[in-house]
Amino acid sequence: MKLVTFLKDGHLTLGVKTEKGIIDIRASLAVNPNEGIPIDMMSLIQAGSSSIFKLKEYIDENDQLLVLNEKEIEWGPCVSEPQKIICVGLNYRRHADETNAPYPEVPILFSKFNNSLTSHLSDITVPKVTDKLDYEVELGIVIGKKAKSVTTEESLEHVFGYCTVNDLSARDLQMRTHQWLLGKTSDGFCPVGPYLVTADEVGDPQNLQLTTKVNGEIRQHSSTSDMIFSCAEIVSYISQHMTLEPGDLILTGTPEGVVLGYPEEQQVYLNPGDVVTVEVEKVGALTNRLVKEK
Repeated sequence: MKLVTFLKDGHLTLGVKTEKGIIDIRASLAVNPNEGIPIDMMSLIQAGSSSIFKLKEYIDENDQLLVLNEKEIEWGPCVSEPQKIICVGLNYRRHADETNAPYPEVPILFSKFNNSLTSHLSDITVPKVTDKLDYEVELGIVIGKKAKSVTTEESLEHVFGYCTVNDLSARDLQMRTHQWLLGKTSDGFCPVGPYLVTADEVGDPQNLQLTTKVNGEIRQHSSTSDMIFSCAEIVSYISQHMTLEPGDLILTGTPEGVVLGYPEEQQVYLNPGDVVTVEVEKVGALTNRLVKEK
């Protein structure tokens, strides 16, 4: 299923993308109540895999569903309140090559915070404190079942679904110290969406194409098959050190083609007015416009 979060009457509301449009679950339940169906994304994730089955059954069995035009909704982050946002750095071979970095022996982990979350088609402010804002298309993993010390073989059983993420990065701030945090956590630096696609619909997460376009020009084009550490290995590794909870978001790294990877004389960083679209095959295309800080 392709799940969405959208804003309606001041509430973040659960929706399901179909060929006819976006099903408004809250409004549909007002007509045909079902106490077993959550009305927001985080509640759906936390209710577990059985909630997806119930939601599918509800949609299949009802013909009185309120369907909205996708072009008219106000998107919210497809994962709105993760307890943790964990990111993996230098996780693509060709990205490490372009930045002259050795392949890591274990996953390099850093974090973002909820202030960085934003949605599809939202404007993102370029902070005055950076002159080197970069894009990073990434496959996001959303945890669906508590995971602690899980093996690589069983780790994907704990995944609820996947989403497209742009790990926006202020390179001048990121490289100011050995800790990358400052360059990663400005407001709006983690747009996610438009969709959260359930794991069964995505299938193998190691065989997906990734693309970034800036003002229509292709900047990144690669595959998750180039990952150094697979999604299964990442989930297992993190779970050895901390408990992953339903709704936690993991960013799995970016492929080659970032501005930082260009020769210095060819580096053209993002500026107000630029439109950035990042896309992951089977998961969706996420678009944001950059604006000047007032």
